[in-house]
Amino acid sequence: MKSLLAVVLLCSASLAFAHCPNVPVCEMKAIDSLLPETKLKGADLEKVKSLRTEGQKLYDEGRENDAAKLLKEARKMLKEAAS
Repeated sequence: MKSLLAVVLLCSASLAFAHCPNVPVCEMKAIDSLLPETKLKGADLEKVKSLRTEGQKLYDEGRENDAAKLLKEARKMLKEAAS
């Protein structure tokens, strides 16, 4: 039941950000919403947090494409841990 709920939440979160005009910002919001309930631990969790931080930094510097790549990688890790 918990895994079904997680899948539904992930799908709804994905749909909510599907039409976002600013990809890095939407990725950051998705990561922030998934972090509190992630099953990731240790080095994997630290990598996600590091990617999130670096993505924010790149976005702030105006490097949106580079930021989006890192943020998508972090979100992918979170989604895989939820499945």
